[in-house]
Amino acid sequence: MELPKFLVCDNTDYPDDIFILHIDFPRFIINLKDDEVELLESTEELSQEELDNKMTELIDMANDFYDRESERYEAED
Repeated sequence: MELPKFLVCDNTDYPDDIFILHIDFPRFIINLKDDEVELLESTEELSQEELDNKMTELIDMANDFYDRESERYEAED
């Protein structure tokens, strides 16, 4: 089975928040409401510069993913 790189998540305890889960390395979750990012695994094998660059790229990709998914969802209505 091929899994997607990103998943849209929500939680009833946080009804105004939208979460994007990145399931490849490095695994993380971003709250699009405030752009808070939580890494879900160790990234010790990456230098701080490598991690910063990778996270910047992945956060941009997560935002693009959500924009595309939102457009697809609205088009279905």
